[in-house]
Amino acid sequence: MTRPLASMCTLCLLCTAAWKAEAQELSAAERSDAPPVAEASPQTRLELDAPNLLVPTLHASALMLSMRVAEAYIWPEPFAESPSHWGAHYEEAFTLPPKWDSDARAFEWDGDPWYINVIGHGLFGSELYLRARHCHLGVAGSLLFTSAASATWEYGFEANGVRPSGFDLWFTPLSGLVLGEGRYWAWRAAGSVGQKTLRGVLRAVLDPFGELERAAGTRC
Repeated sequence: MTRPLASMCTLCLLCTAAWKAEAQELSAAERSDAPPVAEASPQTRLELDAPNLLVPTLHASALMLSMRVAEAYIWPEPFAESPSHWGAHYEEAFTLPPKWDSDARAFEWDGDPWYINVIGHGLFGSELYLRARHCHLGVAGSLLFTSAASATWEYGFEANGVRPSGFDLWFTPLSGLVLGEGRYWAWRAAGSVGQKTLRGVLRAVLDPFGELERAAGTRC
């Protein structure tokens, strides 16, 4: 359990360094994309805030805990096994390579259905990435954060039931980069919509959890 957590802490530090490097190269054109100050609330003027690791870390932890509980309910075998079996599963996770079967069907190399791997982990990665991106970690920092969270999911949350997936370890962060970056820029573009209600609806559709958290008072 300590190895994935230590890995996440190390990569989170790298996230901050990556954000600082990207911030120095931020162009005036990107800054001009923000909504006018007269129309923007403090929650939408995100570029003015410092990088924040706490919010995306808490968000990722709550998300993964919810996913793990849902797994145990939907697939009790193997995700709801007795804790007496956890030690053997963790030993297998850390002593054997991640699951990968080159002879399996495309996108099912770890034994899971393609829609869980592609759609499920794509949305999972984009949610992790988008939260980090909104909290000013930059592209590189958000990708590192998503990679760390994905490894923590595979080796921490899920490894007491199944061996880590070689496909999920790389697909989750990369799909998170593509989908999450698209959601981020679409969310920003929605800020230019003049009608307040429509603007709020669009942003809620693009980032429902983030909008709820910002409404509750989070900085990003």
